[in-house]
Amino acid sequence: IFSLGAELEQAIRHYPKERPQTFRVGVSDALPKSLAYRLLEPAVALGEPVRIVCREGRLERLLSELAVHRLDLVIADTPLPVTLDVRAFNHRLAESGMSFVASPPLAARCKEVFPACLASLPLLVPGEDSSSRQKLMRWLEKARIRPKIVGEFDDSALMTAFGQAGVGVFPVPTIIEEEIVAAYGVQVLGRSPEARTEYYAISAERRVTHPCVLAIAESARTRFVQ
Repeated sequence: IFSLGAELEQAIRHYPKERPQTFRVGVSDALPKSLAYRLLEPAVALGEPVRIVCREGRLERLLSELAVHRLDLVIADTPLPVTLDVRAFNHRLAESGMSFVASPPLAARCKEVFPACLASLPLLVPGEDSSSRQKLMRWLEKARIRPKIVGEFDDSALMTAFGQAGVGVFPVPTIIEEEIVAAYGVQVLGRSPEARTEYYAISAERRVTHPCVLAIAESARTRFVQ
């Protein structure tokens, strides 16, 4: 009995005193990964232990997971679509214009000023379901620019990989422009403050109570002003 008691005491001593709180979040595949991290960073930086579980995919699938409480939050570049029969609530996190970047060899081919140069260079764009794609195409039409679109990507990371390789110019949110330039060695051709995209946290509850979601929403109010 005494031996068993000693073993139990030893086990309790080494057992974690605070079990981490699990935070399950879905990230739309259209969202740039650097921006997704910056939006979620406050949850990781909480004083209490947190285990973050990230799921990436199409917005419709993520929202269906949110509806049955398999996710605590969804991060996307669009609010909850009115066409979806899902009870959820939008929380606006950030807004940004677009920056257009290219690999150095491709940027060297730019002979005209921005944005006219986009008409003579290959362009990579987000997939049709992306809100940023719609904002981009409207801005191009308003500016009377007809670019040569050479690639469409649902996954922002794949678009970035093609862009880094010099396949085409690609748009990124201006709020993460410096990070993209530093990480991928690309150059900025120009910026469009008018082609603005909003970013949302979508939750199953109107009044947010999860500490991770609260931290994300509170931080976004002061960090992301563009």
